[in-house]
Amino acid sequence: MRKRTRAREIALQILYQIDVTRDNPESTIENFWQGYTESVLENDLKDFSEELVRGVSHNISLIDEKITLYAANWQLDRMAVVDRNILRLGCYELLFRDDIPPKVSINEAVEIAKKYSDVEAGKFVNAILDKVRIEKKP
Repeated sequence: MRKRTRAREIALQILYQIDVTRDNPESTIENFWQGYTESVLENDLKDFSEELVRGVSHNISLIDEKITLYAANWQLDRMAVVDRNILRLGCYELLFRDDIPPKVSINEAVEIAKKYSDVEAGKFVNAILDKVRIEKKP
């Protein structure tokens, strides 16, 4: 598995935990890493995961607003927790990470949705993130 893919999966786990527990993002990040040893986890993987979690956390209102806008007939709080956080992660990358090509962000989110959610989640995530991508185009 590619490093950034693994980092996104870790970020999803941390975001999921923040969403469910409503704990402070910084303490959740710190607690999450306690289960890992430095030899298992490379610093660049850890750094990228943390950047994603902090980016989503700092921009959660705008991100949730975008998701709500494009998730027709879906309320954010009624979405599966994993789907909601995959969308948050993908939306953050599309809106705030110009160093990541939109196609990569969407593809990674779709693949993570297929892996961690149900069969239809990939299509759902793709549809919403594609609308965000189109809106952002200059």
